[in-house]
Amino acid sequence: MKKHIVTLILIASSMMGTVNIQAAGGGIKLDKAPIDIFDKDSLKRGAFAFADNCLSCHGAFFMRYNRIAKDLEMDEQELRENMIFTRGKKGDPTKIGELMKVSMTDDYAKKVFGTAVPDLSLTARARGADWMYTYLRSFYVDPYRPTGMNNKVFSDVSMPHVLWRLQGLQKAVYKTEVHDGVEVESIAGFEMVTPGTMTTAEYDSYVADLVNFMVYIAEPVQAERRTMGWKVLLFLFLFSILAYMLKKEYWKDVH
Repeated sequence: MKKHIVTLILIASSMMGTVNIQAAGGGIKLDKAPIDIFDKDSLKRGAFAFADNCLSCHGAFFMRYNRIAKDLEMDEQELRENMIFTRGKKGDPTKIGELMKVSMTDDYAKKVFGTAVPDLSLTARARGADWMYTYLRSFYVDPYRPTGMNNKVFSDVSMPHVLWRLQGLQKAVYKTEVHDGVEVESIAGFEMVTPGTMTTAEYDSYVADLVNFMVYIAEPVQAERRTMGWKVLLFLFLFSILAYMLKKEYWKDVH
């Protein structure tokens, strides 16, 4: 019976996604992202934020507009007004069944940013929600960088701070620590230089919705998978009890 219980726990971890191992890299402490893929209002706000700020450069080549509309309960008009701002090669409106692609080529991106712009379909799975949540809130002014900005989580990043009007401009506050007799300077926090159009709490909530949406597009079926997982676990638990009782019944005469 104990083996069955252990098996159920392992299956639960796999199905429900309870095991989440992420590495920050460079010893950076990541902030916990308030993710809730069952919150459709948050996902919808995140989808609109993604379209407004990310989709001009970054694509989500594994996702289709109509899948988003179906999952987030949007009609075609709402989808077009808030997410689809492009037209086809012949000038026709982009079809809602198309993939979320962008016109920017890798060659153009390398000329402008020095590197190709990555697709964001699976970034949440590759980096983790906490990494993205911390990253989008950790840009700071750096006059030595081409964009005038740097990032605490991703040092010397080529991406400009596209959300600076919302967050504002902040500068890094440093601290000096001694490691093995060597003084090391690290970022202790940030100090606002130019306020944005949002308060800190509003901006954090905005980024949380955006990251929530990116977690969703990285695995659109996960909400369904987690809901189904509980049913599967309940079935296995009841079946384990039945199997154990049958085992005792069949083997009682052997002993």
